[in-house]
Amino acid sequence: MRTTVDPHPYEHLTPQRVLDALQAVGQRGDGRILQLNSYENRVFLVMLEDGSAVVAKFYRPARWSDKQILEEHLFALQLADAEIPVIAPIVLAADPAAALPGLGCAGTPPTLARWQEGEAAFRLAVYPRRAGHGPELGDPAVLRWLGRFVGRLHAVGVQEPFAARRRLDAQTYGHAALARLLDGDTIAPEQIAPLRVAAEQALARVDAAFAAAGTVTTLRLHGDFHPGNILWRAEGPHVVDLDDCCSGPAVQDLWMLLSGTRAAMQGQLAAVLEGYAAFRPFDARELALIEPLRTLRMLHHSAWLAERWSDPAFPAAFPWFGTPAYWAQQTQALREQLDAMDAPALQA
Repeated sequence: MRTTVDPHPYEHLTPQRVLDALQAVGQRGDGRILQLNSYENRVFLVMLEDGSAVVAKFYRPARWSDKQILEEHLFALQLADAEIPVIAPIVLAADPAAALPGLGCAGTPPTLARWQEGEAAFRLAVYPRRAGHGPELGDPAVLRWLGRFVGRLHAVGVQEPFAARRRLDAQTYGHAALARLLDGDTIAPEQIAPLRVAAEQALARVDAAFAAAGTVTTLRLHGDFHPGNILWRAEGPHVVDLDDCCSGPAVQDLWMLLSGTRAAMQGQLAAVLEGYAAFRPFDARELALIEPLRTLRMLHHSAWLAERWSDPAFPAAFPWFGTPAYWAQQTQALREQLDAMDAPALQA
C-alpha cells in the first residue's frame, strides 16, 4: 500500500541524536531513554542529569506547519495560565555550543526547536513528565468533573480563534478524507463501490445535519478528547498535549465520553452537561451533531491509516487495516450510521 505523504526518516532519531537534541535546548539527559507509545509522532521519556524527567516529542513533518504547532503550544500555555490542567510545553533556549549546529527555537515564548539534517527536517517540543490512569466513566461524579474540565477549557478556547489550525467540518474530515481513500490503493477493488455508496450516503446525512443545526459557535477545541487521552490523578483529570486541537463545535469534546445504550448515553450526557454548565452555557442544537461527528471520525481515521501505511509502526500496530474484512466492516458501520443519524438526538 502506498501513502500520500513521504515517509519520515525517523531512523535518524537514534538514542544519541535524541540526547543531542535535548542538550541543544538545555535539557541534559543522563542516558536513560524510553520510547513511548505514539504512532503519529516519535515520543521519548528521557531522564535528566538533575534527577527529573521530560517527554521529548518529535513531530512528524508535513502534518502540521510551524504556525499550526505554535498555535497548539500557545493554546496550551493559555490554558496553563488559566490553571486548567493541560501540560504545556517547556520554554526552550538553543545552546550554540551543542552538538546540533543550525538548531533554532521558534515561538513567543520559544517552545519549538527546529533543525535540518540533509533532507530531513526535525521539530521538537519538550514537556514535563506527568503520569496518571484512565477515568472511571461509569461514575457520574467523574463525568461531571470531566464536564467541568471541558467547560473551563472551552471558556478559554472561545476567547480567540485559531488562525492556522484546521477546522473540524464535513469537508475536511469527511469529503476530503473519502477522496483521499478513493485516490489511494488501500481498498480492495471489490470493496470500492460498496464503500463509496455507503460513505456518500452517510456524508449527505452529515451535510444535512450541519445545515439543520444552523450557525453554531466555533471555538478552539482539544479535538480528540476520548478516554485514552485523559489521565486521571488524585487532583483530577489532565491531558498531556493538544496534538489534534482544531476549531469546531463544543460537542466534539463531549460526545466521546458517552457509550453504551441510548438510555445509558442519555444519563452520561446529563452528568457531563451538568458539569459543563458550571463554566459555560451549552447550545443544545449541537446534540444533533453527535452521530454526524462520529461518522466523520470513522472516515478520517481510515484516511489517516492509509496515509501513514509506509511508516513501519503502522502495519505492526494495525495488521487488520486494508483487508477485505476491514473494508466490509467499515461499509457496514457507515450503513448503520445512516440509521443513527436518522434517530432523534439525545436531549440536554
